[in-house]
Amino acid sequence: MPLNAQQLNTATFAELLAATEHTAVHLEMRDSYAVGDEADDFEAFLRTGVPNLDPARSFWPQWMPIVTDAVARGVVIRRARIVSEPVTDYIRYEHAITPLNLQAGEQVRWLPRRHASDIPLPGNDFWLLDNQVVQFNHFTGAGDWAPAGKERTTDPAVAALCAAAFEKVWERAVPHEKYTP
Repeated sequence: MPLNAQQLNTATFAELLAATEHTAVHLEMRDSYAVGDEADDFEAFLRTGVPNLDPARSFWPQWMPIVTDAVARGVVIRRARIVSEPVTDYIRYEHAITPLNLQAGEQVRWLPRRHASDIPLPGNDFWLLDNQVVQFNHFTGAGDWAPAGKERTTDPAVAALCAAAFEKVWERAVPHEKYTP
């Protein structure tokens, strides 16, 4: 996945994932997100307790094809979430819609935060693609995308930190099917 600096900074995430050849891992560490494309579904979940599992609605029509495409090419996509317990309403919602991530081909695990205390973690959620490209996701205190919402690097030391953190979290985390929020 060799990219020059301009490509790294101008590519969409879909383009980065399309260029990924082997692995894509995502570590999420917040207990609440408030990104706009989930707002309606989250509100409905809070009112009804029923998740929207229609892959044709919300942000799924954009997400599922890029994931299924990557998985079909042999890319292994893993997502780990570090969560406080008892979980927030948002984490209950996120757990309830995770079957769509699994349907797309992702593997998902959950790690209670109390089991992550001795893991050196980066300060932000991230994607690590082919152990080379890191995309940090930046959020406001309220959980929406920060104005400079993404930061990308190919610094080998940063990639190594993210890889080690993710693998340690993954090793300790509970597979989605066995985790009860």
